[in-house]
Amino acid sequence: MMRTKVPVIAVLGAGSWGTALALQLDRSGSRCILWGRDTEYVSLIRSSRCNSRYLPGIEIPATIKLETDIITAVKSADHVLLATPSYAFAATIKSICDVLVPGQGIAWACKGFELGSGRFLHQVAAELLPPGTPVAIVTGPSFAKEVAMNLPTAVTVAGPDNCFTSTLAAALHGGRFRAYTSEDIIGAELGGATKNVMAVATGICDGMRLGDNARAALITRGLAEMTRLGIALTAKPETLMGLAGAGDLILTCTGDLSRNRQLGFLLGQGKTLEQALDEIGQVVEGVNSAAEVQRLATRHKINMPISEQVNGIIHKGWDPVEGVARLLAREQTAEHIG
Repeated sequence: MMRTKVPVIAVLGAGSWGTALALQLDRSGSRCILWGRDTEYVSLIRSSRCNSRYLPGIEIPATIKLETDIITAVKSADHVLLATPSYAFAATIKSICDVLVPGQGIAWACKGFELGSGRFLHQVAAELLPPGTPVAIVTGPSFAKEVAMNLPTAVTVAGPDNCFTSTLAAALHGGRFRAYTSEDIIGAELGGATKNVMAVATGICDGMRLGDNARAALITRGLAEMTRLGIALTAKPETLMGLAGAGDLILTCTGDLSRNRQLGFLLGQGKTLEQALDEIGQVVEGVNSAAEVQRLATRHKINMPISEQVNGIIHKGWDPVEGVARLLAREQTAEHIG
């Protein structure tokens, strides 16, 4: 009986999410290389076997190789999984595309759009990667800390190459972590990016102490906005009602570990954007995504009032209290028209 080859996965990005994914790959029996941009800090992780900056108290097994050279990491792997912020996506792809070999897949676990264009990350990847490179996104309701702690989690691995998505899902799937596959990369990417904007909105309402009713209404209407935009972009409605859409939306809008919800909460309490971001101290994807979601909505003539208010609050200096008042003052209409 032939043994199935255990894939080697290079995880690029040694933040909380990259480290958590490396831990899960290791748990499920895959071989993993974890690369980080900060060579001094990666060396510290290697010696201490702990990412104390992002996941304090969680041991990193010796079976996970820590690498400071990105080219070495990529050349040593069967496939690559990016866990960088979305704004660094293109630069990271450019830095490795010349050493990729045929059949070596590129997946990403970052959720956002290309800054300034509103393009999906798979569109950016298609422009930069060698033709025929398998691509996929890993997305869904998944806080890095809980994945690192081996708490139950389910995600979607979405992409047009069924062989690659199945291989990557199998590499991640194991123990308390379930990985499903999908061909709808547009829906998966849209859900992962748009939910961050909605989480800022729910955080604002929570910061203003508007109650559970308001939060539930925002989540539900946020899902409606996401679905309207998704249909215009040829996403499948079932994707947006699944893990990559509704699942991630609910988690990010209600979980205390959500940086996007934390940002909204601080804005709702009267903090400025700069004060809130300084207090959080990590990348908050919803800041950039708010502008790009609104750009897409305008381009496709989709009514997205919650997204519009969040974008105005973050990028135009609108007052959060007035933004909520504008939402409450909207005219009565049928629920499923907008």
